[in-house]
Order: sequence, then structure tokens, then C-alpha cells
Amino acid sequence: MTGRDGGALLDTALPGPAVILVRPQLAENIGAAARAMANGGLFHLRLVAPRDGWPQEKAWRTASGADRILDAARLFPDVAAAVADLHRVFATCPRPRHVITPVLTARGAGAELRAIASRGLSAGILFGPERAGLEAEDLGRTDALVRYPLNPSFPSLNLAQAVMVMAYEWWLAGDPDIPPRRLMTNETRVATKAELENFLRHLLAELDASGFLRNAQKRPGMVRNIRHFFSRGEVTEQELATLHGVVTELSRGRRQHGRLEPDRPAVAGRD
Repeated sequence: MTGRDGGALLDTALPGPAVILVRPQLAENIGAAARAMANGGLFHLRLVAPRDGWPQEKAWRTASGADRILDAARLFPDVAAAVADLHRVFATCPRPRHVITPVLTARGAGAELRAIASRGLSAGILFGPERAGLEAEDLGRTDALVRYPLNPSFPSLNLAQAVMVMAYEWWLAGDPDIPPRRLMTNETRVATKAELENFLRHLLAELDASGFLRNAQKRPGMVRNIRHFFSRGEVTEQELATLHGVVTELSRGRRQHGRLEPDRPAVAGRD
């Protein structure tokens, strides 16, 4: 098989649900689905009666390094054979009709699949053909349906996108410590209130000296606005150091042009 270079070092022995592509039509879509699986830590690929047979060189070309998932892919003649050794099977289905069965969101399915894995049970997720989706007979072999809450005016996804959504939710459900929001500070850190107060003293002293706060009646409100501006977010220590330098240079520029300034106590972080 040409078009392979070994790919990424993916451990396909790791536990996780099997991704079962039912009657996939294009090799490129199979490769793209394998790439999406690797992104979310899903490594077990099963193929049910691919239209053009298997293996197909084009799949490796579009897998972007997820070669080992394709190398280890298992081929089955029908859905019954593909799910025979599994304990629980879910199916993605955009328009379930005339069935009475549990319906999960992708997020709910991710959490449920993690719970199933924690009990030592094996599971699989069915994804239907690109054009027609899963048939009623396919759905009859599943325990629950998974629907993605998307824009009802345009819920269409290609095969790899559908796999990517579930792979993402599987990965997210496995790491509850991932915060929904965080500030990337790199080598610096969020400044303490004391550091922020030190900078504000420096800034306000220079603003007084420059005459910016000369209106005594408006000064308290202006000072509050300045404080709120810097207190609204998580200013970092490095950002404060930069701002100290800005204020210091503005002060030096003013002195170089002969602007007098009143005596005031020194502020840490200035000259």
C-alpha cells in the first residue's frame, strides 16, 4: 500500500468505544474520519461493507498521520457482525422516526460512553453512509440514538465531522479538570492586587502631575473609572511592568519639555 509513512505514534490498544462506519462510500472520508478519531483519542475503527472495498490507498492519504488506526481497522460484512462482541451500541441519527428509544446529545453520549468503559464493558458508535444514513434495521441493533443539537435550518455534517463531534465529547468527558475558561499567561502570571495597586498609585501620581486629573469635582469619578478598567480582567505581572515603563517614559518626556511637577513620594516600579 503506497501513500503511508508510518504516521503518528498512536496506541491503538487503549480502551475506548469502536467507531463503526456503516457502508462508507469514499476512501477519503474513511481517512478523514480516522484523523478525527485520533484527535479525540478514539482508536478502534470498524468498517461495514465499504462500497469500494478495503483497503483503499486514498484513505491513508487523507488520514494525516492516523495511519495506525487504518492499519488496525477491522472489516465486517454487516452491522450484526460488527457489533456482535460489544455490550452497548449507540447510533448517530439525525432524524429518528417511528422508534421508541433513548436519545442522547453528543455530550450526553460522551459521558455515557465513559461510564460504560469504567465498568469494563465494550461499546461502539454507528455512523451511517454519507448519502442515506443508517437504515431501520441498523438502528434496531442499537441501545440509544445520538443527535447533535445543531442549527435546525442546516444540520448537515459530513462523515468526518460527525465522527469529530463524538471524538471531542469522548475526550472532554474523560478529563473533568479541563476548565471551560482560562487565561494563557505563558512565562508570566496574573498580578496580585498589591502589584495592581502599586501600579495604580504610579499612574495616578503621574496623571495628577500632568494635570489630567486637575478637575477636583470630576477627579473621584475619573479615578474610579481608571481603577475599574484595570480591575475588570486578569492583568499579568508582565503587563504591569510594561505599563510602569510606559508611564515612566511619559513622565520623563514631560520633564524634558520643562513641565513642572509637584513633589510626591516615590512609587515602586518607577524610575
